[in-house]
Amino acid sequence: MMRAMRFHGKGIPLRLEWVPVPTPGPRQVLLRVHACGLCRTDLHIVDAELTDPKLPLIPGHQIVATVEAMGDGVEGFAPGDRVGVPWLGSTCNECRNCRSGRENLCEKARFTGYHIDGGFAEYAVADYRFCFPIPAGYPDRQAAPLLCAGLIGYRCLRMAGDAEHLGLYGFGAAAHILVQVARWQGRKVYAFTRPGDVKGQEFARAMGADWAGGSADLPPEPLDAAVIFAPDGALVPAALRATAKGGTVVCGGIHMSEIPAFPYELLWGERVVRSVANLTRADGEEFLALAPQVPVRTEVAAFALEEANEALNALRNGAFNGAAVIVVRDTD
Repeated sequence: MMRAMRFHGKGIPLRLEWVPVPTPGPRQVLLRVHACGLCRTDLHIVDAELTDPKLPLIPGHQIVATVEAMGDGVEGFAPGDRVGVPWLGSTCNECRNCRSGRENLCEKARFTGYHIDGGFAEYAVADYRFCFPIPAGYPDRQAAPLLCAGLIGYRCLRMAGDAEHLGLYGFGAAAHILVQVARWQGRKVYAFTRPGDVKGQEFARAMGADWAGGSADLPPEPLDAAVIFAPDGALVPAALRATAKGGTVVCGGIHMSEIPAFPYELLWGERVVRSVANLTRADGEEFLALAPQVPVRTEVAAFALEEANEALNALRNGAFNGAAVIVVRDTD
């Protein structure tokens, strides 16, 4: 048996329960979980803004773990290997999207901590084909945020093109990683927080932002691209207003509140609004190879497994800077 924090439905706090240790099936690895990053997507699940989770569910999709056992057909891993498990848990590998390098858009994709039990537990199973080796030099709790905040941020950066002046709306787990990559690439970064969030703006500057202000402010020069991580639809017209002609606004979240109507002049001038959905394994391989070169440094607030509800509330209330991580087995 193992301890796990399980979700039973909207309005019900996660429960610490004893459940059987899962058995790995074909092409699966049994993982002993060390740490699991907390993501805003976890909030969207427990707040029922994402409406199709398996129930009961063990949330968590930024898993750092060691391989304990393997099912038939597993290749490239051995017991004791340290691996990371991201949001994308499996795809059909047959549809047009999968065959064209867009597996993140697979209609039959299944996601860790949503359709598949995740990492808020002492053990988990995962398809080995969707696991990544963890770069050496990253302790478990510092590695965990790389597996979603880092990966989604990296995909958003790619969609922003070669923007020299880059805006980041919502300076949380993803943005505090992305600002480091963008600065390493020679870009100028402008961070936007909740109006009046002086501590958040100071944190953004400390992590490398050239400028930081409120979400209603205009940056000192027009943006070539903006990435929106905060799930507030009103930020779309705000970002368009701050973006130069020909620029791109990238919506990086899986859920966003309704986007309000805005005048066409904000979009006119060949500005582009686009979303980023999930990630591909290629994104993971590229980013996890890049992170040690920067090197990316993650700022982490740690919570014990039984404190998962407190961690979710802290994330909801913006009570920490950087990322939150559930520490299941403290090896750091």
